[in-house]
Parts: sequence; structure tokens; C-alpha cells
Amino acid sequence: MNVLELKDITKRYGGFTAVDDVSLEIEQGRVLSLLGPSGCGKTTTLRIIAGFTAPDGGTVRIAGEDVGHLKPYERNVGLLFQDYALFPHMTVAQNVAYGLRYRGSSAAAIPSRVRQMLSLVQLSGMETRYPNQLSGGQQQRVALARALATDPKIVLLDEPLSALDAKLRLELRIELKEILRSVGATTIVVTHDQEEALSLGDEVVVMHSGRIVQRGTPTQIYESPADKFVAEFVGRSNWFNGARTGCSNQGLSSFVANGGVEIRARSSQSGHSSTADLCVRPENIELLTGAAPEPLQDAEHNVLRGVVLDVASLGADVHVVVELPEKGRLLAIRKNVGRTPGVAPGQPVLARFSVLDVLVF
Repeated sequence: MNVLELKDITKRYGGFTAVDDVSLEIEQGRVLSLLGPSGCGKTTTLRIIAGFTAPDGGTVRIAGEDVGHLKPYERNVGLLFQDYALFPHMTVAQNVAYGLRYRGSSAAAIPSRVRQMLSLVQLSGMETRYPNQLSGGQQQRVALARALATDPKIVLLDEPLSALDAKLRLELRIELKEILRSVGATTIVVTHDQEEALSLGDEVVVMHSGRIVQRGTPTQIYESPADKFVAEFVGRSNWFNGARTGCSNQGLSSFVANGGVEIRARSSQSGHSSTADLCVRPENIELLTGAAPEPLQDAEHNVLRGVVLDVASLGADVHVVVELPEKGRLLAIRKNVGRTPGVAPGQPVLARFSVLDVLVF
């Protein structure tokens, strides 16, 4: 069953189209991430679902009901804002109970429901505290408990973790996913953070210029981006602009890219245009060091010669920038190498990657 259905939603502000003919559906219990840069239309879409913004065209259905005529508090939608929007003069328990009181819950049932929600978000015993007595992470949990307390048909999260520091954001991301899964909440998460979108969502919708450009699982979005924008926005990428020079008997298309380097890709990926943008993810690049002969291409790999320009150790990972001929640059990520990166600035290297790992647009 589809809990949410958007059909041909459009919203304009003067001559600017914020949301352009957007349609999507979400099934019961699924978590959908809306991902995109600032101004892409994701927050406006969220506000239209919640009822804070009226669309210029299209329909919004929640649990099969057209809610276009309903006010936000009539839609039974749970909301978690970026700044949490807790009432500073209310205790934790009072904040969580607020929606219950205004949704007609009996006075006798409210305390039990509040305790249940606070246990869910691991805040039992903090009922009498006020928001200014809580950490940022604790405030976020109170806001989540309040959003879930009324058993909403759909939960809307607007940049829910952006106000937290990086380490706490990672910890709460894991907790948030577990909580949403445990209660079976149908959820939309709006974010510009790629890792947050990919880790929280069962599916990810990428938006650009008010339109949906791709919908798929996190793996599909990352490994099979629909166009150059998605490939560039989601994850790190190395880009080459190549002119096609031919196709081999092994089904490989060859391109001469910037700097005169040859890069090959599977023909099924490369289409038939004479030029293309070629993308290689940094984690798919293997760096070979030592006295190596002239780089020989085998049937399944590209090999480029370069010189290490910079090495940055980021804990378990090491980011290596390699300078290619004609001043082109390549980022490679070496994982689980410990404290010794194995390469140093000025060192010659060979960058090796599979023809299957070349995305062609």
C-alpha cells in the first residue's frame, strides 16, 4: 500500500519554478531520502506534503486521502525540524505529550505513551528536564519522540542531523535508522548530505532544478548514476573528457582523454557519441609503486602513469592526489593501510582501474 502519493506537484515563486511536475509514491514502512543541493526543491516538496506550502498544481494523497484541503495539524504527519523546534518553557515530557493532547488522546493514556517514546529514544528518567538542560543530541531525540508519539501516517525529517557535530551525527544516524525500522514508520528524510541519504534511505530520490533526476536504492544511485549530475553530486569522482577512437573485438570503447591518456570502457556503458565525460571513483583506483615498466593495458584494466602530488592520512583511509600528464589530476583512496601510506609526494606511480569501473556520460 502506498502511504504517500504525489502527482504532478508544481510550485512556482514568480518566474522561478521550485518544484517542477514531481510525482512519487512511498510504500508503508519505507524510508525515502530526498537528496539534492540547496535550491533543488526538496524542502519545498517536504513543506507541500506537510501542508505548510500550497502547490500551484498537482495532488497530495496520504493513506489514499487527498489532503490538499487539510491544514498541517489535520494531516497526522510527524515532523522533525532541523532546529528541533522544542518548546523551551516545557519539560521533556510536556514536549513529547504536546501532540497527543491536541490529537485527542485521553489524559490517562498520555503518560504511558510519553514513557514509551522516551524509552524508545533512550531518554528515560529525563522527563522533568527542560530543553536548555539537554545536549544537542538529546534535544534531537526529544524532537523525534514527539514526532513519533502520535503514531503518524508519515514522518518528515528536514535535515535532522545537520546541527550536530560530525561524530555525534554518525552515531545518531545509526540510532535513527534503528528507531525508524523498529516502529515501522513511513519516512521521508530531506538532506543534502550524501552519506546521510545513502545510509538512512531504503531508496534515494535525487533532485535537481525542481525535478527528480533519479530514484533507486543507495547502491543503484552510487554505482549506476543516471547522468553526470548524479555521478558528480553523489560521492567523489575523477573526471576525464574523452574523444572516442574506436571499439575493440572485446567490446571495449577507447577514448583519448585530457593529457593524451587512453581510457577504455565497456561499450554497453559508453553509448555511441564521439565524445564523452568519463568518471572513475577514487576507491576503485589501485596505486602500483616501485620500478615499473611502461604501463601495459590488459584486457580488463586501464593503467595510467603519474607522480604523487599530495598524501593526506584520514585515519583508516589515505587520500592520494596523483598528477597525470599535462597537469591532469587524479584522486585515489587507499583503505585500511594503517599509519603508513606507502607513497610520498614526488614518487612515480601507476594508477590501475577496471574498465568496468569507468562510467561514461
